Amino acid sequence: MAVPNSRQAFKEYCLRRLGSPVIDINVDDEQVEDRIDEALKYYQDYHFDGTERILHKHIVTADDKTNRYITIPESIIGINTILPVGQALQSSNLFNIRYQIHLNDLYDLSASSYVPYWTAMSHVSMLQELFVGQKPIRYNRHVNKLHIDMDWDTDILLGHYIIVDCYSITDPETYTDVWGDRWLSRYATAMIKRQWGSNLSKFEGMQMPGGLTFNSQKIYDDAEAEIQKLEEEMISSYSLPVSDMVG
Repeated sequence: MAVPNSRQAFKEYCLRRLGSPVIDINVDDEQVEDRIDEALKYYQDYHFDGTERILHKHIVTADDKTNRYITIPESIIGINTILPVGQALQSSNLFNIRYQIHLNDLYDLSASSYVPYWTAMSHVSMLQELFVGQKPIRYNRHVNKLHIDMDWDTDILLGHYIIVDCYSITDPETYTDVWGDRWLSRYATAMIKRQWGSNLSKFEGMQMPGGLTFNSQKIYDDAEAEIQKLEEEMISSYSLPVSDMVG
C-alpha cells in the first residue's frame, strides 16, 4: 500500500482501516471530511510536527499606523515575540553602540580575546533591557491581529519591516508528507469510527433477518477508548514540553 499523499488518498486509507469496501461504513462523506478536519486541528495544536517556527515579515502600511496593529495570517497560531523595532537598533547605523564596538574593539578576533567584547555586549543588553525594554505585544489567534504597544508615529516608518517570531501550521496541502503521519491516520480513523457508532445508534436493538442485531454501542465505546489512548499518547510522546512562564 502506498503512503497517502493527498486528502482523498488519506480519506480512503482511513475507511479501509475500518473495513471498507468489504464492510459498509455508515458515515456520510461530509461527516468523514469533518472528522478529518477535527483530527488535523488537534494534530496542529499539539503535535511537534504540526507546526513550524518561522519568521513572518510584514511591511508597515499607512493602515497599520492608523490601526495600531498588523494583520496576521490565519495559518499562524502562536507568536513568541517580535524582533527589535526602530532605527536605533539597526547594526548599519553608524552611531549604534554595537557598530562602534565592532569597528573599534573587534577588528581582529585572532589577535585579541573576545571576552571583553562578550562582557561589553552583555552590559549593553542589560542597559537595553532596563532603559528601553521590549515592545509589549498582544495577540489572539482567533482575532488575527497583533497589537504592538509602541508609538506608531515615531518608532517605525512606512515601508519598514516588522519581523514576527511565530509558529505556523504545517499545511498538508503544501507539505503532503503530513498525510502519511501514522498518529494522524490512527486518530482520524478513530474519529470516523466513533461517528460510525453514533450513526448506528438509531438502529440499536433492531433485529435483522437471521436474528442479527446492531451493536453500535460497542463500536462507539471502542472508538472512544482509542481516541482517549491516542490523545494521551500525543501529550506524552509527541507534544513539546510546556515552556516556563515568569509573571
